[in-house]
Amino acid sequence: MLQITAHPYTLDFKRPAATSRGALQTRDVVFLRATDSGRPGLTGWGECGPLPGLSIDDRPDFQAQVHDVCQQINAGHAPTTLDLAKWPSLAFGLEMALLDLQTGGQQRLFNTPFSNGAAALPTHGLIWMDTPAKVVEQIERKLAQGFCVLKLKVGALPLAEECAILGAIRQNYGVDQVTLRLDANGAFTPATALATLQQLAQFEIHLLEQPIKPGQWPALAEICTLSPIPIALDEELIGVQPEQQRRLLETIRPQHLIIKPGLLGGFATSESWIELAENYGSAWWINSMLESNIGLNAICQWTSALDTGRVHGLGTGQLFANNIPTPLRLNGPQLAVATDGKWDFSCIQERSAWPASRIRLINYAKHPRPLPRSR
Repeated sequence: MLQITAHPYTLDFKRPAATSRGALQTRDVVFLRATDSGRPGLTGWGECGPLPGLSIDDRPDFQAQVHDVCQQINAGHAPTTLDLAKWPSLAFGLEMALLDLQTGGQQRLFNTPFSNGAAALPTHGLIWMDTPAKVVEQIERKLAQGFCVLKLKVGALPLAEECAILGAIRQNYGVDQVTLRLDANGAFTPATALATLQQLAQFEIHLLEQPIKPGQWPALAEICTLSPIPIALDEELIGVQPEQQRRLLETIRPQHLIIKPGLLGGFATSESWIELAENYGSAWWINSMLESNIGLNAICQWTSALDTGRVHGLGTGQLFANNIPTPLRLNGPQLAVATDGKWDFSCIQERSAWPASRIRLINYAKHPRPLPRSR
């Protein structure tokens, strides 16, 4: 019999994390613990937690919805029958926990060299919003650590200051040494976007994410056609239902997609976006979304099953003061699983859990919802 329990947890940032939606001091998540009485000693862990101001399930009743899902499962509903389209973070956490349990409860969700500790994954260096001087400090630190791909937020500082920062990088590092990715988080307007992109293009930018706020498909389509910098869709993908996905790509024709499983509803849903992207000739990049080490580990392993030849935007597990102890290690820009490392879930289990659910363990091979596939 399958049991699911929910464990609310608050992650504390080591220092405030400045975003376009304000500075985050804490991050509330809910860990889902899956066990099966027929397989004693095994535990699967998942993580769900909407990002404030961004996730479509960032709602006051999110935890009530998690509790309701537990109650439905308690009543005998199979996870595959639950409609979680409007609750993508919860869908991802449940998928993660069940997959972890089915693969042995060792937090090795995918059988890849990375998951087994035999290979590392590179990640880009994320530069947080801050004063110009602090941004330069972050850049210098990342470059000294060996990062060759940097992602910078733009649209928060005056354009002249942002251009000065980018110019200083390019003065010392050519495009063959450092790849620059930019993220506007919708900071530009349709009227000013192209002129701004023209100024930023002089710094040989790999891509720029979400130049204008989502929902303006005709304006974004024009920007994608005329921009001197390849455009990536990020927030634009949030909440788009399956029947709209193809129409979005046909209308906008973006050069890149940013895939965040926690925002899109999990691995299976994310892979449907990846398949469409390839059909329409768009490149795709996997990004984490301020997950704890539980979610980050799952995303890294999934990434390693899909693509190991490029630099994706994976978290580093270094942001939180009370993160879950993990074998995941960061060595410069490389993430790896230490073979002698161990997980420690005691800090979660010491907290109160919501009521358990008991149903038959679902065999996903016999149900319509697909598990993520390896490539």
